[in-house]
Amino acid sequence: MPFDFDMLTQEMRTAATEAYVAPSKPTGALGNLGYDDYRAINFRSPNARWSDAPGSMFRVEAFHMGWLYSDPVRVFEVQDGSATEMHFSTDDFDYYNDLADRFQPHLELPGVAGFRLATPLNRPDVYDELVAFLGASYFRALGRGNSYGLSARGLAINTASGGQEEFPRFSRFYLERPTDGSMTIVVYAAMESPSVTGAYRFLITPGEETVMVVTARIFARQDVQQLGVAPLTSMYMFSESNRANYDDFRPNVHDSDGLRIERNSGEIIWRPLNNPPRLGGSYLGESSPRSFGLYQRDREFESFQDMEALYERRPSAMVQPIGDWGPGSVRLVEIPTDSEVNDNIVAFWVPDEEFKKGDAREYAYSLRWGAMAADPNQSLAYVYDTRSGAGGVSGLNNGDNFRKYVVDFRGGVIANLPADAMLEPVVNVQNGTVEHVSLVRIPGTDMWRLIMDVTGDSGAVVELGAHLAGYGRKLSETWLYQWINA
Repeated sequence: MPFDFDMLTQEMRTAATEAYVAPSKPTGALGNLGYDDYRAINFRSPNARWSDAPGSMFRVEAFHMGWLYSDPVRVFEVQDGSATEMHFSTDDFDYYNDLADRFQPHLELPGVAGFRLATPLNRPDVYDELVAFLGASYFRALGRGNSYGLSARGLAINTASGGQEEFPRFSRFYLERPTDGSMTIVVYAAMESPSVTGAYRFLITPGEETVMVVTARIFARQDVQQLGVAPLTSMYMFSESNRANYDDFRPNVHDSDGLRIERNSGEIIWRPLNNPPRLGGSYLGESSPRSFGLYQRDREFESFQDMEALYERRPSAMVQPIGDWGPGSVRLVEIPTDSEVNDNIVAFWVPDEEFKKGDAREYAYSLRWGAMAADPNQSLAYVYDTRSGAGGVSGLNNGDNFRKYVVDFRGGVIANLPADAMLEPVVNVQNGTVEHVSLVRIPGTDMWRLIMDVTGDSGAVVELGAHLAGYGRKLSETWLYQWINA
Protein backbone atom coordinates (compact mmCIF):
# COMPACT_ATOMS: atom_id res chain seq x y z
CA MET A 1 0.00 0.00 0.00
CA PRO A 2 1.21 3.58 -0.58
CA PHE A 3 2.94 5.13 2.42
CA ASP A 4 4.63 8.32 3.58
CA PHE A 5 4.80 10.29 6.83
CA ASP A 6 2.05 12.71 5.84
CA MET A 7 -0.30 9.83 5.04
CA LEU A 8 0.39 8.28 8.45
CA THR A 9 -0.16 11.67 10.07
CA GLN A 10 -3.56 12.08 8.42
CA GLU A 11 -4.56 8.55 9.41
CA MET A 12 -3.72 9.21 13.07
CA ARG A 13 -5.44 12.63 12.97
CA THR A 14 -8.61 10.90 11.81
CA ALA A 15 -8.20 8.12 14.41
CA ALA A 16 -8.22 10.77 17.16
CA THR A 17 -11.85 11.56 16.27
CA GLU A 18 -12.85 7.93 16.77
CA ALA A 19 -13.27 5.87 19.92
CA TYR A 20 -10.25 3.96 21.16
CA VAL A 21 -10.34 0.20 20.60
CA ALA A 22 -8.04 -1.81 22.86
CA PRO A 23 -5.93 -4.51 21.17
CA SER A 24 -7.13 -8.09 21.46
CA LYS A 25 -5.25 -10.20 23.97
CA PRO A 26 -3.65 -13.40 22.69
CA THR A 27 -5.06 -16.78 23.62
CA GLY A 28 -3.61 -20.28 23.72
CA ALA A 29 0.15 -20.67 24.02
CA LEU A 30 0.81 -16.97 23.37
CA GLY A 31 -1.49 -15.97 26.20
CA ASN A 32 0.09 -18.32 28.74
CA LEU A 33 3.75 -17.28 28.55
CA GLY A 34 5.32 -16.37 31.90
CA TYR A 35 8.63 -14.74 32.73
CA ASP A 36 10.69 -17.95 32.55
CA ASP A 37 8.93 -18.97 29.32
CA TYR A 38 9.66 -15.66 27.68
CA ARG A 39 13.35 -15.91 28.53
CA ALA A 40 13.40 -19.28 26.77
CA ILE A 41 12.49 -17.80 23.36
CA ASN A 42 15.14 -16.31 21.08
CA PHE A 43 14.98 -14.89 17.60
CA ARG A 44 17.04 -16.86 15.10
CA SER A 45 19.72 -14.43 13.94
CA PRO A 46 20.14 -16.09 10.51
CA ASN A 47 16.49 -15.13 9.89
CA ALA A 48 17.14 -11.41 10.40
CA ARG A 49 15.42 -9.34 7.75
CA TRP A 50 17.65 -7.43 5.30
CA SER A 51 20.62 -9.72 6.01
CA ASP A 52 20.70 -10.47 2.27
CA ALA A 53 19.75 -6.97 1.09
CA PRO A 54 22.49 -5.45 -1.13
CA GLY A 55 24.01 -2.35 0.46
CA SER A 56 22.04 -2.58 3.71
CA MET A 57 24.05 -1.83 6.85
CA PHE A 58 21.14 -2.81 9.13
CA ARG A 59 19.49 -6.05 10.23
CA VAL A 60 15.97 -6.41 11.68
CA GLU A 61 15.08 -8.94 14.39
CA ALA A 62 11.70 -9.29 16.11
CA PHE A 63 10.72 -9.74 19.74
CA HIS A 64 8.22 -12.51 20.43
CA MET A 65 4.82 -11.70 21.91
CA GLY A 66 4.03 -12.87 25.44
CA TRP A 67 4.53 -12.23 29.18
CA LEU A 68 4.46 -8.40 29.65
CA TYR A 69 4.32 -7.85 25.89
CA SER A 70 0.99 -9.34 24.94
CA ASP A 71 -0.28 -6.62 22.56
CA PRO A 72 0.39 -7.46 18.90
CA VAL A 73 2.60 -5.02 17.00
CA ARG A 74 2.77 -5.03 13.20
CA VAL A 75 5.98 -4.19 11.31
CA PHE A 76 6.11 -3.01 7.70
CA GLU A 77 8.93 -2.49 5.22
CA VAL A 78 8.81 0.73 3.20
CA GLN A 79 10.42 0.83 -0.23
CA ASP A 80 9.81 3.20 -3.14
CA GLY A 81 6.83 4.79 -1.41
CA SER A 82 5.03 1.51 -0.68
CA ALA A 83 4.63 -0.41 2.57
CA THR A 84 4.61 -4.22 2.75
CA GLU A 85 4.04 -6.06 5.99
CA MET A 86 6.86 -8.16 7.45
CA HIS A 87 5.33 -11.44 8.56
CA PHE A 88 6.92 -13.51 11.33
CA SER A 89 6.24 -17.12 12.21
CA THR A 90 7.34 -19.70 14.75
CA ASP A 91 10.08 -20.64 12.27
CA ASP A 92 11.81 -17.33 13.13
CA PHE A 93 12.29 -18.27 16.79
CA ASP A 94 14.01 -20.93 18.88
CA TYR A 95 11.82 -22.36 21.66
CA TYR A 96 13.62 -24.05 24.52
CA ASN A 97 12.54 -26.40 27.33
CA ASP A 98 8.96 -27.58 26.77
CA LEU A 99 8.02 -24.59 24.62
CA ALA A 100 8.88 -26.45 21.43
CA ASP A 101 5.90 -28.73 22.11
CA ARG A 102 3.57 -25.78 22.72
CA PHE A 103 4.29 -23.91 19.48
CA GLN A 104 3.64 -25.59 16.15
CA PRO A 105 6.20 -25.10 13.37
CA HIS A 106 5.37 -22.88 10.38
CA LEU A 107 2.68 -21.05 12.40
CA GLU A 108 2.31 -17.39 11.42
CA LEU A 109 2.16 -15.12 14.46
CA PRO A 110 -0.57 -12.45 14.80
CA GLY A 111 2.15 -9.87 15.42
CA VAL A 112 5.32 -9.33 17.39
CA ALA A 113 6.13 -7.43 20.59
CA GLY A 114 8.60 -5.09 18.90
CA PHE A 115 11.88 -5.20 17.04
CA ARG A 116 15.56 -4.38 17.27
CA LEU A 117 18.07 -3.10 14.73
CA ALA A 118 21.66 -4.26 14.44
CA THR A 119 24.55 -2.57 12.64
CA PRO A 120 28.39 -2.66 12.72
CA LEU A 121 28.56 -0.19 15.62
CA ASN A 122 31.81 -1.22 17.34
CA ARG A 123 33.52 -3.41 14.71
CA PRO A 124 33.10 -3.52 10.94
CA ASP A 125 32.71 -7.31 10.97
CA VAL A 126 30.11 -7.63 13.77
CA TYR A 127 26.48 -6.53 13.72
CA ASP A 128 25.86 -5.11 17.21
CA GLU A 129 22.44 -4.34 18.58
CA LEU A 130 21.85 -0.61 18.11
CA VAL A 131 18.26 0.18 19.10
CA ALA A 132 15.27 -1.73 20.41
CA PHE A 133 11.58 -0.79 20.43
CA LEU A 134 9.75 -2.99 22.95
CA GLY A 135 6.69 -2.43 25.13
CA ALA A 136 4.19 0.46 24.99
CA SER A 137 6.18 3.33 23.39
CA TYR A 138 9.50 2.43 25.06
CA PHE A 139 12.75 2.31 23.13
CA ARG A 140 16.45 2.45 23.93
CA ALA A 141 19.69 2.83 22.00
CA LEU A 142 23.46 2.60 22.30
CA GLY A 143 26.42 4.70 21.37
CA ARG A 144 29.79 3.13 20.62
CA GLY A 145 31.13 1.16 23.58
CA ASN A 146 27.89 1.40 25.59
CA SER A 147 25.72 -1.27 27.16
CA TYR A 148 21.98 -0.85 27.63
CA GLY A 149 20.76 1.29 30.51
CA LEU A 150 18.14 4.02 30.43
CA SER A 151 15.16 4.08 28.06
CA ALA A 152 13.09 6.68 26.24
CA ARG A 153 9.38 6.77 25.48
CA GLY A 154 7.32 8.29 22.74
CA LEU A 155 5.07 10.08 25.21
CA ALA A 156 4.20 10.17 28.93
CA ILE A 157 0.60 10.77 29.94
CA ASN A 158 -0.35 11.78 33.52
CA THR A 159 2.89 10.47 35.07
CA ALA A 160 2.88 10.97 38.87
CA SER A 161 0.08 13.51 38.48
CA GLY A 162 -2.47 12.11 40.93
CA GLY A 163 -4.60 10.66 38.14
CA GLN A 164 -4.39 7.39 36.25
CA GLU A 165 -1.15 7.14 34.29
CA GLU A 166 -1.58 6.10 30.68
CA PHE A 167 0.99 4.31 28.55
CA PRO A 168 0.47 5.03 24.85
CA ARG A 169 1.69 2.24 22.59
CA PHE A 170 3.33 2.05 19.22
CA SER A 171 0.94 -0.30 17.43
CA ARG A 172 2.64 -0.28 14.01
CA PHE A 173 6.14 0.40 12.72
CA TYR A 174 7.23 1.26 9.19
CA LEU A 175 10.93 0.73 8.41
CA GLU A 176 12.46 2.31 5.32
CA ARG A 177 14.73 -0.21 3.68
CA PRO A 178 18.17 1.45 3.47
CA THR A 179 20.27 1.10 0.34
CA ASP A 180 23.70 2.00 -1.00
CA GLY A 181 25.46 1.58 2.34
CA SER A 182 23.52 4.35 4.06
CA MET A 183 24.30 4.64 7.78
CA THR A 184 21.00 6.37 8.54
CA ILE A 185 17.75 4.44 8.86
CA VAL A 186 14.23 5.88 9.03
CA VAL A 187 11.56 4.37 11.29
CA TYR A 188 7.94 5.53 11.45
CA ALA A 189 5.49 4.58 14.18
CA ALA A 190 1.75 4.84 14.79
CA MET A 191 0.81 5.65 18.40
CA GLU A 192 -2.50 4.91 20.07
CA SER A 193 -4.02 5.21 23.55
CA PRO A 194 -7.39 6.16 25.06
CA SER A 195 -6.34 9.85 25.21
CA VAL A 196 -4.01 10.40 22.24
CA THR A 197 -2.96 9.24 18.81
CA GLY A 198 0.30 10.07 17.10
CA ALA A 199 2.54 9.73 14.07
CA TYR A 200 6.28 9.50 14.77
CA ARG A 201 9.37 9.59 12.59
CA PHE A 202 12.84 8.57 13.80
CA LEU A 203 15.97 9.27 11.71
CA ILE A 204 18.58 7.08 13.37
CA THR A 205 22.32 7.44 12.75
CA PRO A 206 24.71 5.18 14.75
CA GLY A 207 28.10 6.36 15.95
CA GLU A 208 30.19 7.38 18.96
CA GLU A 209 26.97 9.10 19.89
CA THR A 210 23.95 7.55 18.23
CA VAL A 211 21.62 10.32 17.10
CA MET A 212 17.86 10.11 16.62
CA VAL A 213 16.06 13.04 15.03
CA VAL A 214 12.48 12.62 16.23
CA THR A 215 9.34 14.25 14.85
CA ALA A 216 6.22 13.64 16.95
CA ARG A 217 2.81 14.68 15.61
CA ILE A 218 0.25 14.04 18.35
CA PHE A 219 -3.53 14.44 18.52
CA ALA A 220 -5.79 14.55 21.59
CA ARG A 221 -8.69 12.11 21.72
CA GLN A 222 -9.54 13.36 25.22
CA ASP A 223 -8.37 16.12 27.54
CA VAL A 224 -4.90 15.29 28.91
CA GLN A 225 -4.16 16.27 32.50
CA GLN A 226 -0.37 16.29 32.00
CA LEU A 227 1.46 15.88 28.72
CA GLY A 228 5.04 14.57 29.02
CA VAL A 229 7.13 15.18 25.88
CA ALA A 230 10.40 13.32 25.10
CA PRO A 231 10.34 11.28 28.33
CA LEU A 232 13.44 9.48 29.61
CA THR A 233 13.31 6.63 32.15
CA SER A 234 16.21 5.35 34.24
CA MET A 235 17.30 3.67 37.49
CA TYR A 236 19.04 5.18 40.48
CA MET A 237 19.33 3.14 43.67
CA PHE A 238 22.32 4.54 45.56
CA SER A 239 25.66 6.31 45.33
CA GLU A 240 28.09 7.93 47.76
CA SER A 241 25.41 10.45 48.66
CA ASN A 242 22.83 7.97 50.02
CA ARG A 243 24.35 4.50 50.49
CA ALA A 244 24.14 4.39 54.31
CA ASN A 245 21.12 2.03 54.21
CA TYR A 246 22.60 -0.39 51.66
CA ASP A 247 24.72 -3.33 52.76
CA ASP A 248 26.28 -3.82 49.33
CA PHE A 249 29.86 -4.42 48.20
CA ARG A 250 29.37 -1.93 45.36
CA PRO A 251 29.94 1.78 46.03
CA ASN A 252 27.34 2.88 43.43
CA VAL A 253 24.34 1.31 41.71
CA HIS A 254 22.67 3.44 39.05
CA ASP A 255 22.06 3.71 35.30
CA SER A 256 22.10 7.51 35.54
CA ASP A 257 23.39 9.84 38.23
CA GLY A 258 22.05 13.25 37.26
CA LEU A 259 19.67 15.43 35.29
CA ARG A 260 21.47 18.02 33.14
CA ILE A 261 19.66 21.03 31.68
CA GLU A 262 21.11 23.70 29.44
CA ARG A 263 18.79 26.65 29.72
CA ASN A 264 17.97 29.03 26.90
CA SER A 265 20.26 31.57 28.59
CA GLY A 266 23.21 29.15 28.41
CA GLU A 267 23.16 28.40 32.15
CA ILE A 268 23.83 24.74 32.90
CA ILE A 269 21.96 23.02 35.73
CA TRP A 270 23.09 19.75 37.27
CA ARG A 271 20.60 17.98 39.54
CA PRO A 272 22.05 14.80 41.11
CA LEU A 273 19.47 12.02 41.25
CA ASN A 274 18.10 10.63 44.48
CA ASN A 275 16.30 7.55 45.79
CA PRO A 276 13.92 9.39 48.12
CA PRO A 277 12.07 8.03 51.17
CA ARG A 278 8.80 8.98 49.44
CA LEU A 279 7.74 10.10 45.98
CA GLY A 280 9.73 13.17 45.07
CA GLY A 281 10.54 15.35 42.14
CA SER A 282 10.91 18.83 40.78
CA TYR A 283 9.48 21.17 38.16
CA LEU A 284 12.30 23.18 36.61
CA GLY A 285 10.67 26.03 34.74
CA GLU A 286 12.16 27.14 31.42
CA SER A 287 11.20 28.60 28.07
CA SER A 288 12.41 26.43 25.19
CA PRO A 289 15.55 24.95 26.81
CA ARG A 290 18.57 24.15 24.65
CA SER A 291 18.72 20.61 26.04
CA PHE A 292 17.87 18.30 28.92
CA GLY A 293 18.82 14.73 29.66
CA LEU A 294 19.68 11.99 32.10
CA TYR A 295 23.43 11.43 32.34
CA GLN A 296 25.82 8.83 33.67
CA ARG A 297 28.84 11.00 34.49
CA ASP A 298 30.70 8.43 36.55
CA ARG A 299 32.69 6.33 34.05
CA GLU A 300 35.14 4.48 36.30
CA PHE A 301 34.82 0.75 36.99
CA GLU A 302 36.22 1.38 40.48
CA SER A 303 33.11 3.43 41.27
CA PHE A 304 30.79 0.45 40.68
CA GLN A 305 32.85 -2.75 41.05
CA ASP A 306 30.18 -4.70 39.14
CA MET A 307 31.64 -7.00 36.48
CA GLU A 308 28.20 -8.09 35.22
CA ALA A 309 26.13 -4.89 35.17
CA LEU A 310 29.00 -2.66 33.96
CA TYR A 311 27.19 0.46 35.09
CA GLU A 312 30.12 2.62 33.97
CA ARG A 313 29.18 1.78 30.36
CA ARG A 314 25.54 2.84 30.56
CA PRO A 315 24.72 5.59 28.03
CA SER A 316 23.60 9.11 28.78
CA ALA A 317 20.69 10.49 26.74
CA MET A 318 20.20 14.14 25.81
CA VAL A 319 17.10 15.77 24.31
CA GLN A 320 17.77 18.84 22.14
CA PRO A 321 14.54 20.59 21.11
CA ILE A 322 14.28 21.68 17.48
CA GLY A 323 12.30 24.87 17.07
CA ASP A 324 10.57 26.86 19.80
CA TRP A 325 8.89 24.68 22.40
CA GLY A 326 7.63 27.73 24.27
CA PRO A 327 7.21 28.00 28.06
CA GLY A 328 7.05 24.91 30.25
CA SER A 329 9.03 22.84 32.70
CA VAL A 330 11.44 19.95 32.77
CA ARG A 331 9.83 17.64 35.28
CA LEU A 332 11.91 15.14 37.26
CA VAL A 333 10.11 12.31 39.08
CA GLU A 334 11.97 10.20 41.66
CA ILE A 335 10.27 7.05 42.97
CA PRO A 336 11.53 5.13 46.04
CA THR A 337 12.98 1.71 45.17
CA ASP A 338 14.87 -1.05 46.96
CA SER A 339 15.78 -2.95 43.78
CA GLU A 340 18.02 -2.12 40.86
CA VAL A 341 15.67 -3.91 38.44
CA ASN A 342 13.08 -1.14 38.84
CA ASP A 343 13.25 2.04 36.78
CA ASN A 344 12.44 4.76 39.30
CA ILE A 345 13.56 7.95 37.54
CA VAL A 346 11.57 9.82 34.89
CA ALA A 347 12.34 13.16 33.21
CA PHE A 348 10.26 14.88 30.53
CA TRP A 349 9.10 18.23 29.18
CA VAL A 350 5.71 19.57 30.35
CA PRO A 351 4.40 22.43 28.19
CA ASP A 352 2.47 25.16 29.96
CA GLU A 353 -0.23 25.10 27.29
CA GLU A 354 -3.00 22.62 28.02
CA PHE A 355 -3.62 19.70 25.66
CA LYS A 356 -7.37 19.44 25.12
CA LYS A 357 -9.60 17.13 23.07
CA GLY A 358 -9.22 17.99 19.38
CA ASP A 359 -5.83 19.69 19.81
CA ALA A 360 -2.85 18.83 17.60
CA ARG A 361 0.83 19.40 18.39
CA GLU A 362 4.14 18.76 16.68
CA TYR A 363 7.41 18.39 18.58
CA ALA A 364 10.76 17.86 16.93
CA TYR A 365 13.95 17.06 18.78
CA SER A 366 17.32 15.39 18.55
CA LEU A 367 17.89 12.52 20.98
CA ARG A 368 21.57 11.65 21.50
CA TRP A 369 22.81 8.43 23.18
CA GLY A 370 26.41 7.93 24.29
CA ALA A 371 29.04 8.47 26.97
CA MET A 372 28.91 12.25 26.51
CA ALA A 373 31.80 13.08 28.81
CA ALA A 374 32.14 16.62 30.09
CA ASP A 375 33.90 18.93 27.63
CA PRO A 376 37.40 19.65 29.02
CA ASN A 377 37.48 22.92 27.06
CA GLN A 378 34.33 24.42 28.51
CA SER A 379 34.84 27.49 30.66
CA LEU A 380 32.35 26.48 33.37
CA ALA A 381 33.42 23.98 36.01
CA TYR A 382 31.13 20.97 36.19
CA VAL A 383 29.82 19.02 39.16
CA TYR A 384 32.13 16.04 39.45
CA ASP A 385 30.66 14.44 42.57
CA THR A 386 28.02 14.92 45.26
CA ARG A 387 28.22 13.37 48.72
CA SER A 388 26.08 13.74 51.81
CA GLY A 389 25.99 12.53 55.37
CA ALA A 390 25.16 13.52 58.92
CA GLY A 391 25.67 17.24 59.40
CA GLY A 392 27.60 19.17 61.98
CA VAL A 393 30.82 18.17 63.67
CA SER A 394 31.99 14.61 63.02
CA GLY A 395 31.71 12.30 66.02
CA LEU A 396 28.98 14.32 67.72
CA ASN A 397 25.25 13.71 67.78
CA ASN A 398 23.93 16.73 65.89
CA GLY A 399 20.36 15.45 65.49
CA ASP A 400 18.36 14.05 62.58
CA ASN A 401 17.59 17.49 61.14
CA PHE A 402 21.23 18.31 60.37
CA ARG A 403 22.68 17.36 56.97
CA LYS A 404 26.08 17.86 55.34
CA TYR A 405 26.55 18.18 51.59
CA VAL A 406 29.91 17.99 49.84
CA VAL A 407 30.03 19.03 46.18
CA ASP A 408 33.20 18.76 44.09
CA PHE A 409 33.53 21.10 41.08
CA ARG A 410 36.04 20.23 38.39
CA GLY A 411 37.48 21.74 35.22
CA GLY A 412 36.74 25.08 33.63
CA VAL A 413 38.76 28.20 34.36
CA ILE A 414 38.88 27.46 38.11
CA ALA A 415 41.02 24.36 37.49
CA ASN A 416 44.14 26.49 37.19
CA LEU A 417 43.41 28.98 39.97
CA PRO A 418 45.52 28.95 43.17
CA ALA A 419 44.06 27.96 46.53
CA ASP A 420 43.82 31.63 47.60
CA ALA A 421 41.84 32.69 44.52
CA MET A 422 38.91 35.02 45.15
CA LEU A 423 36.13 32.50 44.58
CA GLU A 424 32.72 32.85 46.18
CA PRO A 425 30.27 30.00 46.83
CA VAL A 426 26.73 31.20 46.12
CA VAL A 427 24.32 29.03 48.12
CA ASN A 428 20.51 29.19 48.25
CA VAL A 429 18.21 27.11 50.44
CA GLN A 430 14.41 26.99 50.62
CA ASN A 431 12.55 25.45 53.58
CA GLY A 432 15.82 25.08 55.47
CA THR A 433 18.74 27.00 56.95
CA VAL A 434 22.40 27.10 55.94
CA GLU A 435 24.47 26.67 59.11
CA HIS A 436 27.96 26.58 57.59
CA VAL A 437 29.61 26.98 54.15
CA SER A 438 33.24 26.54 53.13
CA LEU A 439 35.10 26.26 49.81
CA VAL A 440 38.60 24.78 49.46
CA ARG A 441 40.80 23.59 46.65
CA ILE A 442 41.59 19.86 46.90
CA PRO A 443 45.40 19.65 46.90
CA GLY A 444 47.00 17.94 43.92
CA THR A 445 43.84 18.09 41.77
CA ASP A 446 41.96 20.52 39.54
CA MET A 447 38.92 20.33 41.85
CA TRP A 448 37.33 22.65 44.38
CA ARG A 449 35.20 21.28 47.23
CA LEU A 450 32.10 23.07 48.51
CA ILE A 451 30.94 21.97 51.98
CA MET A 452 27.53 22.94 53.35
CA ASP A 453 25.79 22.13 56.64
CA VAL A 454 22.02 22.53 56.38
CA THR A 455 19.17 22.13 58.86
CA GLY A 456 15.54 21.46 58.04
CA ASP A 457 12.42 20.61 59.99
CA SER A 458 11.30 17.00 60.20
CA GLY A 459 9.13 16.16 57.18
CA ALA A 460 10.29 19.23 55.23
CA VAL A 461 11.26 19.19 51.57
CA VAL A 462 14.41 21.31 51.47
CA GLU A 463 15.52 22.69 48.09
CA LEU A 464 19.22 23.50 47.75
CA GLY A 465 21.14 25.33 45.05
CA ALA A 466 24.77 26.39 44.66
CA HIS A 467 27.33 27.62 42.17
CA LEU A 468 30.78 29.19 42.20
CA ALA A 469 31.38 32.80 41.20
CA GLY A 470 34.31 35.18 41.05
CA TYR A 471 35.93 37.98 39.08
CA GLY A 472 32.54 39.33 38.09
CA ARG A 473 31.22 36.15 36.48
CA LYS A 474 29.67 32.77 37.12
CA LEU A 475 32.33 30.06 37.07
CA SER A 476 30.44 26.75 37.44
CA GLU A 477 27.30 24.85 36.66
CA THR A 478 24.39 25.38 39.01
CA TRP A 479 24.07 22.46 41.43
CA LEU A 480 20.53 21.68 42.61
CA TYR A 481 19.39 19.10 45.14
CA GLN A 482 16.27 18.10 47.05
CA TRP A 483 16.48 16.81 50.62
CA ILE A 484 13.32 15.11 51.85
CA ASN A 485 13.82 15.04 55.62
CA ALA A 486 11.51 12.09 56.27
